[in-house]
Amino acid sequence: MRITMVGAGYVGLVSGACFADFGHHVVCIDNDVTKVKALNRGEIPIYEPGLAELVASNVKQRRLSFSDDVAAGVRGADVVFIAVGTPSRRGDGHADLSYVYAAAREVAAALSDFTVVVTKSTVPVGTGDEVERIIREQNPDAKFAVVSNPEFLREGAAIRDFKHPDRIVIGTDDTRAREIMAQVYRPLYLNAAPIVYTDRRTAELIKYAANSFLATKVAFINEIADLAEKVGANVQEVARGIGLDNRIGAKFLHAGPGYGGSCFPKDTLALIKTGQDNEAPLRIIETVVAVNDQRKRAMARKVANAFGGNLRGKSVAVLGMTFKPNTDDMRDAPSIPLITALQDMGATVRAFDPVGMEQAKKVLEDVTFCSDAYECAKGAHALVIVTEWEQFRALDLKEMAVTMATPVIVDLRNIYSPDEVSRNGFLYCGVGRPQPMAY
Repeated sequence: MRITMVGAGYVGLVSGACFADFGHHVVCIDNDVTKVKALNRGEIPIYEPGLAELVASNVKQRRLSFSDDVAAGVRGADVVFIAVGTPSRRGDGHADLSYVYAAAREVAAALSDFTVVVTKSTVPVGTGDEVERIIREQNPDAKFAVVSNPEFLREGAAIRDFKHPDRIVIGTDDTRAREIMAQVYRPLYLNAAPIVYTDRRTAELIKYAANSFLATKVAFINEIADLAEKVGANVQEVARGIGLDNRIGAKFLHAGPGYGGSCFPKDTLALIKTGQDNEAPLRIIETVVAVNDQRKRAMARKVANAFGGNLRGKSVAVLGMTFKPNTDDMRDAPSIPLITALQDMGATVRAFDPVGMEQAKKVLEDVTFCSDAYECAKGAHALVIVTEWEQFRALDLKEMAVTMATPVIVDLRNIYSPDEVSRNGFLYCGVGRPQPMAY
């Protein structure tokens, strides 16, 4: 099939490359001419394991191309995906749909034969209705159907998620569009990927409900972690004990510094606004957002508590700045409010991340960026593990204990055993575990 992806950002680029790998002919359109030129040179603007190789392979086989010409890309396409950003709108938290609507207008002008226009972007309920209205207004003679097909890609595992999805959600009441979408995803037939066919508005809500529920699990276990510290319990064992219940499940029950990234923060806010606009307030999600926002900065107090509450004049080494491993994404990363809070408390900050350094430099000031974990720890009074990169799971603790000013580890991801760290001469502070006395 001939597929056009409007938007060559994270979702558009990953989806386009995967569709091309299925055997479809895909063109990714983006209005950023510099990005398009870079993609045509083989330069990938984001870090995602396996993506560069996937793009290169399909470009070589002439199934994947890049352009800034929307009209040329839409003409002759069987399916046009809108995969542009929907960030939180400044000031009120609503999803900013201006990019979606602008894409819809450009697509409308180029439509000729029957085309399925798909909203792949994460959009509030009713957005598909507005996209349809825009297209009809712009091009009254156009033959088309608007479908909702939300993405469920995890950064760092996006290619696997696309090719081995838990489910595919397709929202449409148009029989012809449903048949075309079935052909788009036909290559996943052998993987027995379940396809959920529903109406468009329900599909839009499924995406927000899924992300908000996962965010709720994260906030829940983080509050349980706080209680565990107070009563001398171990949150990891609590999480295992409840996660073995099939009704609950083990995923997203890892206590830490709070969620971040490109999805959970903006999607929970957008869902809250949708509830408010429709007089159906979502009190649980409102609390989740408040708990998560407070938690990120509160992690700095955990570091300070290791020194009796005083960080003035201390050097703190931060390992991991991206919001999760295997990505360079710094959007709403917990490291940002943590580092600013440490600086407000009078600490100087050294930092290292395996792939996120360049992005971190754009959003963090007065931080000394280091070449590796050991340089970062040298001379520091405390080592704080913020992102659970695999490279940080087997550090030479004996070497670090010798080079640090004081041997203190604050493990915000609980990737180390307290006994192991203590045997190497460190004061160890985890999350949701019995806490030691101050250094």
